[in-house]
Amino acid sequence: MSKRETYERMTEELLLPIVEQHGFELVDVEYVKEGGNWYLRAYIDKPGGITVDDCETVSRALGDLLDEKDFIEESYILEVSSPGLGRPLRKEKDFARSIGKEIEVKTFKAIHHQKEFTGVLKEYDKDKIIIEMENQETMQFARSEIALVRLAFDF
Repeated sequence: MSKRETYERMTEELLLPIVEQHGFELVDVEYVKEGGNWYLRAYIDKPGGITVDDCETVSRALGDLLDEKDFIEESYILEVSSPGLGRPLRKEKDFARSIGKEIEVKTFKAIHHQKEFTGVLKEYDKDKIIIEMENQETMQFARSEIALVRLAFDF
């Protein structure tokens, strides 16, 4: 397990009791380097959406625990936020919640001369996802072909 994965897993373990205590859902934790800085990001959600106060509450509690446990070697910036409208589907529960909803699938390589597909999520497992497109055609994608899957949204 890489250092990044270890930090994410340990942070999730600290964070789960906090979000559950407040009735929130832990969507994801990521530890990434951007522009020379390390970021530890936690994405939380709840029915009706997360507020700035919700993020602040979780951030303070998590920050105190991270200071106490002190397992991350590098300096980092802690961010707690909502996953937003363009929320990627990564975990089993994300896909389960999205059955019957419109999603966007972006592939690494072009399939039928395109890399972006939109359709209703019909089926998924650890190896593939199946969507039904607007023209009633179903498309199956191997997970290894997929760069990004997220809920589709229209403005």
